[in-house]
Amino acid sequence: MTKQMRVAIITGLSGSGKSTAIRALEDIGFFCVDNLPVALLPKFLEIQSDPAKEIVRVAMVMDLRETGFLDKYARIFTHLKDKGFRIEILFLDAADEAIIHRFSETRRSHPLAPRGTLMEGITLEREKLASLKRMADKVIDTTSCNVHQLKDIVQRYFLGEAPGKRLVIHVSSFGYRFGLPADADMVLDVRFLPNPHFIDGLRSFDGHDPRVRNYVLESEDGRTFIGKLFDLMAFLIPLYEKEGKSRFNIALGCTGGRHRSVVMANHLGAFFAEKGYFVNISHRDIGKS
Repeated sequence: MTKQMRVAIITGLSGSGKSTAIRALEDIGFFCVDNLPVALLPKFLEIQSDPAKEIVRVAMVMDLRETGFLDKYARIFTHLKDKGFRIEILFLDAADEAIIHRFSETRRSHPLAPRGTLMEGITLEREKLASLKRMADKVIDTTSCNVHQLKDIVQRYFLGEAPGKRLVIHVSSFGYRFGLPADADMVLDVRFLPNPHFIDGLRSFDGHDPRVRNYVLESEDGRTFIGKLFDLMAFLIPLYEKEGKSRFNIALGCTGGRHRSVVMANHLGAFFAEKGYFVNISHRDIGKS
């Protein structure tokens, strides 16, 4: 069993941004689990440490939602560290005013104040988690962070020891008939490429299929576009890194988001991965057409 796996425990106050933090780690390649009972953590790590699984980074949210968490976490975390597991505890905190504002926006009830006041729940939770906060490897105050800023902070922290590139690149495909993606830094229209939808033997397959991929990439326009796109990205991305950008979202769109854009997004994502970047590829509309 390998103990080289990086194990991130995301914890902290309710309303401090733990859901955002776990999504940020998922985007950079962590295998993520929300609300795993702490008593199951040793067995979970034993299973995931199987070299055949090729999982080297896991992250999980653990907090007061689990009834027995407070009674067990210290003993279990210490035991795992003593056995050689690389356990890192990330504790998220925020000012009372910020937490109250976030709960009022979501209209959720605090887990420790289902009938009492929200402030009473926050105060009690601070008291109960004080020891865990002192045990944490990293404490992040999210009071003044928006969602994007918190994602950047978490990703920069966990990528800090990694060699090579620190820019996280999100490549996505979409269909214009379903609207433009709202969070893209750059949008590229690939509707000029030959459309597999009009080929009887290809229409029923999506852009992951080798036959569709070859049809798009081996066309004259496809080859020319890929060459120019790779040149553009090789020029731009280092400049974005130099400027201090930590995340880059590029979206490629075709009519339905099923064929051409999927092929090009996968191909561009592979290009970035070969260059050593952390890449997340998604296909927003692949199942809609």
